[in-house]
Amino acid sequence: MILGVVQGLTEFLPVSSSGHLTLFSEFLGIKSDDITFKVLVHFATALSTIIVFRKDIVGLTLGFSQKTEEGYKARKYILLLALSAIPAALVGFTLKDTIEALDNTQFVGYMLIVTAFILIASQKLNSHLEKKLGVSNSILIGIAQAFAILPGISRSGSTIGAALLLGISRAEAAKFSFLMALPVILGATLLETKDLLEVGVVNSGPIFGYVVGVVSAFLSGLLACKLMITLVKNTNLMWFAVYCGIMGLLASCQEFQDLIKFLLERYLTHLQ
Repeated sequence: MILGVVQGLTEFLPVSSSGHLTLFSEFLGIKSDDITFKVLVHFATALSTIIVFRKDIVGLTLGFSQKTEEGYKARKYILLLALSAIPAALVGFTLKDTIEALDNTQFVGYMLIVTAFILIASQKLNSHLEKKLGVSNSILIGIAQAFAILPGISRSGSTIGAALLLGISRAEAAKFSFLMALPVILGATLLETKDLLEVGVVNSGPIFGYVVGVVSAFLSGLLACKLMITLVKNTNLMWFAVYCGIMGLLASCQEFQDLIKFLLERYLTHLQ
């Protein structure tokens, strides 16, 4: 349940879901390389995105075949979403093993610090002249999303930050960021499903634990997605930058990791 909540909340907040799963798994001594769990929670967060943006998704789907102005806009928007997914797809397919090898607490700590700087830059350097989404800036935002495949780099922080730096409005930046995440999340789910089929699902874990994890990821994902949309529209992201900076410094410090493990072990022993 804990990892499900962590996945759901951090998938949409600009703090890196992959990084936090690594940190929480390490500190709690929980196995994080369970492929079945990854497939299910990714599906759960994708489902929460679909529900939050169901009106937009239905509108794009229905408008795609219409020979009207709205149909043209729908086809153009779908094209921009497809273009934005290409960089992450290329990186994910070609560098999957290399990226997985970087999944450790110290590297995550360094990348959380990078995420903090990205968020700061998006708030301090963003253009005040609002621009519309086009082919070039969609690809640039897609490159930011590809960069976020690194554990510790926030996907939503990178894509929303890039959109704001390019002059996209806050509301449009949030909407495009979450919609462009759908093909990437579903693509990652398919890759993990392929790995799951190769290793088999027998005795991969308790079914009840998976159900709790999926429900937790789904509900927390709904909450975080709606919250993030509101925050992007109405406030800046500096507090998240501060959080990522502090977490990054602490996570990259071995002494802090040892202290957290010790305290958690004492706490869990006390509960028993």
